[in-house]
Amino acid sequence: MKYLYRLYQLLIFLPIFIVISLVTSFLTVIGCLIGNGHFWGYYPGKYWSRLIVWLLWLPVKVEGRENLEKGQSYVFVANHQGAFDIFLIYGFLNRNFKWMMKKSLRKIPLAGIACECAHHIFVDKSGPSKIRKTYEQAREVLKEGMSVVVFPEGARTFTGHMGVFRRGAFKLADELQLPVCPLTINGSFNVKPRMHDIYWVFWHPLKLTIHKPLPPHGQGPDNVAYLRDESYKAIMSSLDKEYQGYVENPDQ
Repeated sequence: MKYLYRLYQLLIFLPIFIVISLVTSFLTVIGCLIGNGHFWGYYPGKYWSRLIVWLLWLPVKVEGRENLEKGQSYVFVANHQGAFDIFLIYGFLNRNFKWMMKKSLRKIPLAGIACECAHHIFVDKSGPSKIRKTYEQAREVLKEGMSVVVFPEGARTFTGHMGVFRRGAFKLADELQLPVCPLTINGSFNVKPRMHDIYWVFWHPLKLTIHKPLPPHGQGPDNVAYLRDESYKAIMSSLDKEYQGYVENPDQ
């Protein structure tokens, strides 16, 4: 069955993936240039993600959507298990948002341009002024009533376990006094583990758990630490048992 699934990926899924990715990128760019950037920057990507998951026959379960309040901006933070985190959150969170992503992703042909036109936020860590500019962009997005999604580990796991959380997302939430909403991703590491059979996708169920948002407790360093630590605990609590517990990630 494994080899039949790989044959399907090579002969059927891959050509379809290339075509729909090109169409989605063009649609996003053109839509954002002539219309509502928040609409075109989200919905093509959402349905592209859902279609990718459907074409690979990956079952998805989402828990906790009732925890989100309509019209409320959130700083969403999630563990970073693998490449399919993108498809799971984009396709199934059901919340319009902007990604905070590595600057290097801007170099991906077409997709990078589409992300730029959609006003997703590229994180530039090349110097203090660049970091400040990145967070100024995020502040503007949040002030417009949008939400942002951040992977506070900053890098995909090599083991399925969580590394440390950086403070940036929580400082942003603290400054704007916004709730942080933790997201637990399960299954993405099993679907496409980092640095293992990188050309293939493995069949495995995906699960997204939306935890209760954490409102700010005051403002300042203590609140930042509170939001970071409580988010970490919440995300860890819903991880599959085999991936619970901290493991150092040398890529962080």
